[in-house]
Amino acid sequence: MLIQTPEADWLGWHAARQPDKAALHVVGGESVSYAALDDRASRLACWLRGLGLQEGDTIGLLLDNDASTVELWWAARRAGLYFVPLGTRLKPTEIVYILRDSGARALVAAPAFADLAASTRAECGSDGPAHWVMLGSACEGWTDLDGQVAALVPDPIQPSVTGREIIYSSGTTGRPKGIRRDLAPAAQARLLPAFEQKLRAACELDDRSIYLSVAPLYHATGRYLMRLIESGGTNVILPRFDPSAALRAIADWRVTHSQWVPTMFTRLLALPPAERTAHDLSSHRVALHAAAPCPVDVKRAMIDWWGPILSEYYGGSENAGVTFITSAEWLEHPGSVGRSITGPIHIVDEEDGETELPPGAIGLIHFEGGVPFRYIGDQDAQGVGAQGYATYGDLGHVDTDGYLFISDRRSDLIIRGGVNIYPREVEMLLEAHPAVREVAVIGLPDPEYGQRVAAIVCPREDSFDTETLKTELLTYCRQKLASVKCPSFVDFIHELPRNENGKLLKRLLRDHYAPLS
Repeated sequence: MLIQTPEADWLGWHAARQPDKAALHVVGGESVSYAALDDRASRLACWLRGLGLQEGDTIGLLLDNDASTVELWWAARRAGLYFVPLGTRLKPTEIVYILRDSGARALVAAPAFADLAASTRAECGSDGPAHWVMLGSACEGWTDLDGQVAALVPDPIQPSVTGREIIYSSGTTGRPKGIRRDLAPAAQARLLPAFEQKLRAACELDDRSIYLSVAPLYHATGRYLMRLIESGGTNVILPRFDPSAALRAIADWRVTHSQWVPTMFTRLLALPPAERTAHDLSSHRVALHAAAPCPVDVKRAMIDWWGPILSEYYGGSENAGVTFITSAEWLEHPGSVGRSITGPIHIVDEEDGETELPPGAIGLIHFEGGVPFRYIGDQDAQGVGAQGYATYGDLGHVDTDGYLFISDRRSDLIIRGGVNIYPREVEMLLEAHPAVREVAVIGLPDPEYGQRVAAIVCPREDSFDTETLKTELLTYCRQKLASVKCPSFVDFIHELPRNENGKLLKRLLRDHYAPLS
């Protein structure tokens, strides 16, 4: 290796013991062994430091779902740098904000996003990264990374810290926030915190695992790909999500582990029966899902199809706390996101922020035992209350067995005439109606009561009578909900707005419908 560390990191450790084992398979593309990944990451790390970047500096990465992304992740870690994965569907203005907020000194882009990168650079002007790098292609005014690395005659370096990612929150309620954690000493590169040990044990990750990555690698779930390398397993990367291709990849690569968002389950279930049964999925034993609430009927259908291999976790990029639930537990507690694997859960009165509520009562969810975090630009840890508990700002309750149920984001709470209405309760009811495929419930301005309840519905059928279905759904709600919770406004659309990770963007719905209310 070209990077010398007091003790080899996980990639170097596995490369020495299983050099020819595949670390990565890109579906339709290349396979990369542990030895090759180790060598490439070391050369890239030397090149990054050769740019004049110092330990603790930050680079932005505008990359695709391929091996080069993982190589640069490990290179940044070995160079002692922070790296920021950038969403490839962001607008230039959004990328400029993140680059400036994180203090990125370099941007590395893939040729597929050359236009987006160029627009970003133009918008940055002189107030942006010092280094603009294009991967795998010479581009006027940009550094050619492949040419630079190929000509590299590296000097061994010995970093004192291990670099890591900066993940930006999704920004569904405002500007995204960068989550920065302190860099750990390089000598501790193979030490796993208690939280990591618990999570990997719950997910059954080891060197025999073969993990299918179906989401964009810039998403926080890309961390699971890194966990597989640290565990000595093999990753199978799907360049773009396609339900048929995902099933085919499980069968072709004998995948044992995977991770999904609920909208992917919906697309899988929509496949023709012949396609759903055409692939041997017998190797598949852990299917993780998170990022958004999964409708109860969708999850039941997936368990009926794949068996009790679905495991759900709830948390956030901050890792303030994490819950976990297996299929067997979920069938006994349908709708729950599980029990905490980090520390005790506290449901706190949202009015005073201190009074702890009993099982069954809805309040602000707080955790003990999470991983400390800070947002860039803030001196103090965020989301931490007076008792030292951390929160994502979600509302929910625990049952008498300690299982957590999410009601809503606090920002999505509807207050009508002083009464708190939890949109998720109304959504779960409407999702059970046979004519409804998806629904989002939001609060719209009301001059008399402050807010009114609005249901934005995606029908199952393309052809329907609008007024008839609207009347049917309103009657259905009135039969099962208190009148104050029932929608007074219903509209129908083909698809709900979501980001590329499947998270529902209620802010966009509120912005669109508020002027119409």
